[in-house]
Amino acid sequence: MRGALEVLASAGFPAPDPGGAAALVACLNLLEMLRADEEVLLAAILHALPEWRPRLAALEPATRSRVQALLDGQQAAEQVWTLHAGRAQHVRAEGLRRLLLALVRDLRVILILLARQLVRMRDATSLPEAERVALAQLSADIHAPLANRLGIWQLKWELEDLAFRFLQPETYKRIARLLDEKRGDRERFIEDVKSRIRAALGDADIRADVAGRPKHIFSIWKKMQRKDVPFGELYDVRAVRVLVDDVATCYAALGVVHQLWPPVPTEFDDYIANPKGNQYRSLHTAVIGPEGRTLEVQIRTHEMHAHSELGVAAHWRYKEGTAAPASANAGFERKLAWMRQLLDRTEADGDDDALLAGLRTDLVEDRIYLLTPKGEVIDLPRGGTVLDFAYHVHTEVGHRCRGAKVNGRIVPLDFGPNTGDRIEILTAKTSEPRRDWLLTGNGFLASARSRDKVRAWFHKLDRARNLQAGRELLDRELKRLALLQSDLAPALTKFHLASIDELHVAVALGDIGPSQVARALHDHAQAQLRGESARAQRVEPRLRPARPSDRFIVEGVGNLLTQLARCCQPVAGDAIAGYLTRARGVSIHREGCVALQRLLARHPERLLPVEWGERDGASYSVDVLVRGLDRKNLLKDLANLIAQQGVHVLAVNSRMDAVRGLVEMAFTLKVRDFDQLGQLLGRLNAVPGVDDVHRLG
Repeated sequence: MRGALEVLASAGFPAPDPGGAAALVACLNLLEMLRADEEVLLAAILHALPEWRPRLAALEPATRSRVQALLDGQQAAEQVWTLHAGRAQHVRAEGLRRLLLALVRDLRVILILLARQLVRMRDATSLPEAERVALAQLSADIHAPLANRLGIWQLKWELEDLAFRFLQPETYKRIARLLDEKRGDRERFIEDVKSRIRAALGDADIRADVAGRPKHIFSIWKKMQRKDVPFGELYDVRAVRVLVDDVATCYAALGVVHQLWPPVPTEFDDYIANPKGNQYRSLHTAVIGPEGRTLEVQIRTHEMHAHSELGVAAHWRYKEGTAAPASANAGFERKLAWMRQLLDRTEADGDDDALLAGLRTDLVEDRIYLLTPKGEVIDLPRGGTVLDFAYHVHTEVGHRCRGAKVNGRIVPLDFGPNTGDRIEILTAKTSEPRRDWLLTGNGFLASARSRDKVRAWFHKLDRARNLQAGRELLDRELKRLALLQSDLAPALTKFHLASIDELHVAVALGDIGPSQVARALHDHAQAQLRGESARAQRVEPRLRPARPSDRFIVEGVGNLLTQLARCCQPVAGDAIAGYLTRARGVSIHREGCVALQRLLARHPERLLPVEWGERDGASYSVDVLVRGLDRKNLLKDLANLIAQQGVHVLAVNSRMDAVRGLVEMAFTLKVRDFDQLGQLLGRLNAVPGVDDVHRLG
């Protein structure tokens, strides 16, 4: 890899003034140690020297796009730092870490952020105390945990030690003094141990590097806290590390060490067989060493050691001309899973193109990260709504939710926010969740967790109220779809219920949606018609086979004109029947159409079994009546919703009752099929001010 100054020169940038860019040079040195590529180095430079950014235009388009993504990621990080500076005590740092990873489009940004923060921490002694403490808290909350999760331990240890030094100076100094007081004795002891291990490994014909292991003050303090023991009782203040060539030799070396000195049974950890979450692998054992002193020995391969020091950066390589990761807002755990997969590849693989192609395929965002007015981060499943957000903040907030503001703008409850949006929930004084929140087609709740909370609220109501509410919900849905007179018995069979009352209660509690019941009745009606068609075929041998291009399949009769009845306006998916007219061929009616029943009462022999044939992208006219309060913008809201559903408005007529403040609007719509119509009716009914929506005919 070329040095940072060579990168600058090749990109047409002047070299920075050495005297005025010490922090930048230190940051670049750290990035080079982390094996960062040239685009990362360039992005770090341009962020530190914004006056040079106009020169980005001179780069080739692909490189310019990737460097800009790295710059955008650093800018997004500044937003997270601002949130951290103003956060209340209860705001979780873990949420801010997740938000940061969701905002950056290229994970290489994290390397720049860690390097910059470490340079700032090294120079923090010259800062005012308040600023120094704030910087240390940011490192402890955000940067050190990120370095740990990415396995970049070489930066993690130093960030933790420096943050600990500024946040708890007295404790830091006390532990440092204890280490210094025994340094000479400890170094003599370690040299003796190293020589004995080398000799024993040589006798076993095992090639290995043996070295003392530096102990970090913060890790010592954490272990003292976790085990509740004083400094003198820690096993790993005296420690050595053994590096070998392969995994089998790790276990052979472990056997040699245990032959030299007896192990402490409770102090053995096999992180090779069971790696840590950041893919750290090593064997850790504690033994009773020379002079009866405890000693920690770590045994790992050279590759494991490279990973333990540099983590993701140990294998983070991009070839010149290769597209860098551009998947936006990838889920936190999937990012880490991809990183771990990347770590499993050896330097010999060298197939960066395949890795990056896999990254673009595998990293699909499954979470969004949102902010409360106080800066707390709430994460929701992708597709979550502001009502989901309210329930994730607190169950009572969800129950009392009546509206929401996203970035200061009032939005409907089914609005889907994006990562980084700030949301304020508008609440009422009392808890009154609505039953239509449970209907999937209405789109209010995308999270199963939120729906369970609404369902639990209604479970607490008495059975009589649930029974009545379920009956009203189901009747409204069946009326919308002109199925109100249908027999409910097929739905009981479909959902394995014993009575209609049980069906109504299940609908009220959201266990079964009204649209599911309507679909069950509709499917049953179609199955009955198919059965009648099959019986007709067995009786009449001259039945016409259906041609693929036929819009309708009229069993038993060929080459007849067909037309949709205007009285009931059937749409694709409706249960239908045909009536043979005298001069206009076969008239297609919805099953149960009142006009059809009157005709059949006089001429039952004219009934023809009919099924839907090839739709060919056809659409169907249908009349829908909407009743509601005569409020401002009601027609606009209804028209916008209809357009969002991909439905065309052919005509609209309205009639107002000025005395009662009510309005009726009759829409003539062009829909694709029964399913689209059912979903549209459910959404129209959820518009504020609408009392009733149903299909005419």
